[in-house]
Parts: sequence; structure tokens; C-alpha cells
Amino acid sequence: MQVILFKFNLLILFGIIISFNGFGQNSVSDSLRVTSADSVVVKDTIVKNPKQVDEIISYAKKFLGTPYQWAGTTPSGFDCSGFIYYIMGSFGLSLSRTAGGLAEFGRTVKLSELRPGDLMFFKGRNTSSSQIGHVGMVVEVKSDAIMFIHSSSSRGVVIDNFKTSSYYIPRFIKAKRLDYGEEDKK
Repeated sequence: MQVILFKFNLLILFGIIISFNGFGQNSVSDSLRVTSADSVVVKDTIVKNPKQVDEIISYAKKFLGTPYQWAGTTPSGFDCSGFIYYIMGSFGLSLSRTAGGLAEFGRTVKLSELRPGDLMFFKGRNTSSSQIGHVGMVVEVKSDAIMFIHSSSSRGVVIDNFKTSSYYIPRFIKAKRLDYGEEDKK
């Protein structure tokens, strides 16, 4: 029995080493393609969004048009981090109240790896700053679009396309993936 467990553990370890070293991996563009708003194909495997992500995004969209309110954390008015804080809190996720604090949660992901539910962090108005000043949540990823929902200081809660935004592209700092639980596979 111990010999079988040892061989099994050795196989798992070998598989982990291979995946970290990237043996036989294609480029991200070759291994990632989007099939719909609720699933992504990674290396020919469809990865469906965790159910909770779909529920969070659907709930967040109910607040489209809500006005911007500095330091706002309620449906009467949100600032960017207050919006994310409120939405996540409605699902029992206790996160930081500030954009900079939110950026400390989760694991960093590349733009090419973004999925619905990921958070995107941006500089504020000053593009020469390296400080996080804005946050939004990815709601859809397509080959020509990364759609994210956020509370804009000039427009309130809106959905924008990052890939076509002359305002947000130069302000992008990083993206983070929160742990919503185990990913579902179709």
C-alpha cells in the first residue's frame, strides 16, 4: 500500500513540475479562447465560471446607472471601491473598503488570462502616479473586448470596454483573481 501511495504521489509531483516548467505549452493566445460570457476555453478544456461569479455579476448589473458618490457604499451612490465592497459584501465576502486595499486580495493574473469576476486596478486621474486609484470588475471577456463594471466619478455605475478605452488602458496597473471557490468544468 505504501509503495502504491509513493508512486501516486510521485506521479502527482511530476505532473506539477511539468506544469510549472511549461513543457509542451502553447502561447496564451493559442491556449485561451472565449466561448461565451460564462466560460473560457483553456487548453481545449472549457472552464465555466463558478456559479457565484455569475450571480455576483448579475447582481452588480442591477446597479447600472446608480450615481457616483465620493466615499459612497450604498445603492444611493457608490464610489469605485464602495461599489465592489457593497457587491461582494452582499455575497458574504468581507473585503477592504479601499481600491488599494482590495488590490491586496487574490492572486495577480495577466490581462490575457482575465475572466469574469476578476478585479482590474487602475491609476487615478494622474497617469504618472503608480498608486492605485480605481477598481472595476470584469463582467465579460471576448477576443475584442474586456468589459468591466465600475463606478465612474463622471458617469456612475457603468460597463466599459477596457480594450477600446483611451482613458483606462494607460492607467491599468494590475488584475487580481479572488477565490470564489472551485471552478466548474462543463
